[in-house]
Amino acid sequence: MSGSAEMLAAFRELTTTKQLERADLLDLLRDGLQAALARRYGPNVRFELTVDELQGSIRIVRLRQVVEEVEDPSAQVSLEEARYEDPDFAVGDMLEEEVPFQEFGRLAVQAAKQRIIQRVREGERARIRDEFASKVGELLSGEVQQIERGKLVLMLNKFREAEAIMPYREQNHREHFHQGDTIRAVLKRLEETPKGPRLILSRGDPLFVKALFRLEVPEIQQQIVEIRAIAREVGSRTKVAVISRDDAIDPVGACVGLKGSRVQAVVNELGGERIDIVPWSPDPERFARLALAPARVAKVFSDPEAKTIQAVVDEDQLSLAIGRNGQNVRLASELTGWKIDLYSSREWLERGGEGPLFAPLPPEDDSAMRVPLSELAGLSPELVAILGAAGYNMLNDVLDLDRDEVTRIEGMTPEATEQLMAFLAELTDEDAAEGNQSPA
Repeated sequence: MSGSAEMLAAFRELTTTKQLERADLLDLLRDGLQAALARRYGPNVRFELTVDELQGSIRIVRLRQVVEEVEDPSAQVSLEEARYEDPDFAVGDMLEEEVPFQEFGRLAVQAAKQRIIQRVREGERARIRDEFASKVGELLSGEVQQIERGKLVLMLNKFREAEAIMPYREQNHREHFHQGDTIRAVLKRLEETPKGPRLILSRGDPLFVKALFRLEVPEIQQQIVEIRAIAREVGSRTKVAVISRDDAIDPVGACVGLKGSRVQAVVNELGGERIDIVPWSPDPERFARLALAPARVAKVFSDPEAKTIQAVVDEDQLSLAIGRNGQNVRLASELTGWKIDLYSSREWLERGGEGPLFAPLPPEDDSAMRVPLSELAGLSPELVAILGAAGYNMLNDVLDLDRDEVTRIEGMTPEATEQLMAFLAELTDEDAAEGNQSPA
């Protein structure tokens, strides 16, 4: 087989595997040969290409303009040299020379092939961007190809060329997958890398729960019912707040389904994770009551300035409202976007029994706690920056944080966590010591 026939066969194989049109192949072939000719003759080389697929031949004719004085050897030829070929040549004519394909040599052919492969890859990358840019938040399914240091590398069922990964932090750590398993996940974002776009998938993000409900609930697909807020502790519990645009349709009932069939399908996909579905409300006090379900709330008071809710529950509802390790009230706070403080009815009665429980601190205490974190000697600038980015700027913003809440702050490192916890412990020890001192 001749070199040109080999090259054509190789390119034909590329078009089959990469699903290219014949016109695209010829464009890519021309580009590849341009690169090979430029490498041999110079950057401004001009040529004509004739491809005979039946014969399996490629004919290349190099074109050079006849000039008095050559300034660009890659595109021009002197009149004297041209007249060696034909004495009738005049300035301005075009000298045509057939270039034997064999003259390219192996390196030139390789350069052409590389250029074609590069163009094919660029086309693939553009197709991946076009295909997935609008699919963030949608469910995708694929097969686990490999597991690298906890990260799952997936091959998507419907777009095998796309690079798709599920980082360790985006997984539900109660689930364990093996090579060859087929899994569903939500597309969280597209990430640009030197090798092209990479799809970041997640089963740990609230978006995954949202996408599963969209799949199971036709009213959400039809945009009659909308998920307004969602709070999730992966593998354990999720709270979902829903609203209906049609008064005749109960949004909670639509998501639960007949005998719980719809919500059960979501729970099964999440491996038994508990799901609370509550109606959304624009009124913070009403929304807080609903968000604390399954606990019944007796009274609710709000402080819009501090964006804090105080909720009073009967003694038998207190542990239910708090939840295991404070999970229920924590998720309710996240769902509403307000800090929720819980009180038992007995505690509420002891503190006055009527009206809100907000008791303003003495002015001196308040000013002591309104100190900017940046002015405190015990905190590093890095820690202050992490806290500031998460909305914690004053001393009283961080005083009540426990270790779990601190570790969930975005950007928080183990070192920064330890520094903050030590600082808070020291502070509370000092406060206790001052409180225990007898008056002089």
